[in-house]
Amino acid sequence: MKKDIHPKYNDEIKATCACGATYVVSSGLPEINVEICSSCHPFYTGNEKVIDTAGRVERFKKRRAAAEPVKKVAKKS
Repeated sequence: MKKDIHPKYNDEIKATCACGATYVVSSGLPEINVEICSSCHPFYTGNEKVIDTAGRVERFKKRRAAAEPVKKVAKKS
């Protein structure tokens, strides 16, 4: 077995969420930054929250508004 190929495992590091919540966890990384956690995730809080990454929600809404509704054509029998 090769020696010194595994990263150093840290027992207590700080994981920080964008909402400001901090947690102490174990990891091979020195620090963890996350966008969403259990304190602000809609599934756990019950609040609806739109997470917009690079304007994707606005682009989707603009495309949806520009699209015309599809007209149904009656079949001739």
